[in-house]
Amino acid sequence: MNFTKIENSRVGECYYRMKHKSGLTIIVYPKENFRSVYASVGTKFGSINSKFKYKGREINVPDGTAHYLEHKLFESEDGDAFSKYAKTGASANAYTSFDVTCYLFSCTENFGESLKILLDLVQSPYFTEETVAKEQGIIGQEIKMYEDSADWKVMMNLLQGMYKNHPINIDIAGSVETIADITPEILYNCYKSYYNLNNMVMCVAGNASPDEVIEIADSVLKENEEFKTESIFPNEPYEVVTHYTEQVLPVAVPMFELGFKEKAPEHFASNKELIGTNIILEAFAGEGSALYRELLDKGLINSGFGTEYLEGMGYRGIIFSGETRNPNAVAEIIRKRTKELHENGISPKDFEIAKRCIYGKLISGFDHPSSIASEIINGEFTGRKIFESMEDIAVLTCDDVNERLKEQLDPENSCLSVVKGTDD
Repeated sequence: MNFTKIENSRVGECYYRMKHKSGLTIIVYPKENFRSVYASVGTKFGSINSKFKYKGREINVPDGTAHYLEHKLFESEDGDAFSKYAKTGASANAYTSFDVTCYLFSCTENFGESLKILLDLVQSPYFTEETVAKEQGIIGQEIKMYEDSADWKVMMNLLQGMYKNHPINIDIAGSVETIADITPEILYNCYKSYYNLNNMVMCVAGNASPDEVIEIADSVLKENEEFKTESIFPNEPYEVVTHYTEQVLPVAVPMFELGFKEKAPEHFASNKELIGTNIILEAFAGEGSALYRELLDKGLINSGFGTEYLEGMGYRGIIFSGETRNPNAVAEIIRKRTKELHENGISPKDFEIAKRCIYGKLISGFDHPSSIASEIINGEFTGRKIFESMEDIAVLTCDDVNERLKEQLDPENSCLSVVKGTDD
């Protein structure tokens, strides 16, 4: 069974990709002169996938199930995966986002043993009434901790202010009430639906060879029946739910997130669209932009000010975030400047500066195995290949970016989320 070698002359690097007989897509990205290895296995199952069809049967699961399943998968009949990693010296972790769940480790030695643990972990579920009930208290404490986190609440309040029906407005971990309804049967249904190896991707980046990885995969992975699980999402209106939301928490300086909601077709943004958005944000709000200097000169932001493009199945939006004593003034200026941006467009000069900056960020990402693995797995799920970014940005024009701008940053369709202290 052979890998397909994928090269890029601009980066001067390559990676190897194959569809393993088990169904798992395996990608190996060798990095010469690196001592460490980073490996990650991901499935396209996140918090928003709470309603789906499995072999013709429609299933609804409690909020927080994907995150709960992530926790429980580390347990097996023969012990806890973290204990096994401790013996190999690997640093292991996992995370659940809105769209995906990933399990990962990094190491400088005993790579083969650590990889076996990872592959065994994702194909050996073990859920009992006793172990599932035990986890409810642990995750319940985690949920309560996030209720007091200003960083988390300012974001979730924003999403609830932007989205009326889409499950992105629901906390990734669910609530104490919803996780109380999770049973072993529910976890097994989700596992069978989304943890089929045909729905999963593994990327190994760093000091590892394709032959080494495939030898281990052949020895551990079991063949999976191929089928497609259909995620179901409700219709979401274009308009935000509210233009303002506020919460009081013990913070020294008020925090804000200003979100601009977009139309979200039932597919992911293309590579070209995503790069266009990144260039828009760099030109409009990057550290060298007129907007950034204006907000900084007026004392309205600090170095923590930033932007993010939030995008997935059924949701898209641009978010500005930071700390400020006057969130409403910041939002007013940003909204005003977005109107002017739509009237005038991005200038060729600002476009070229932003384009070079984004190109530099793309290049620097190839120096970090964790970034490589994350981008590759995300790309497999969204249809965006990591090397295509380099080719698309090379040919992208100012006109392309201004055309992309027409779909974004509608000042009339934005929401401001604020978390402020008791004295503000």
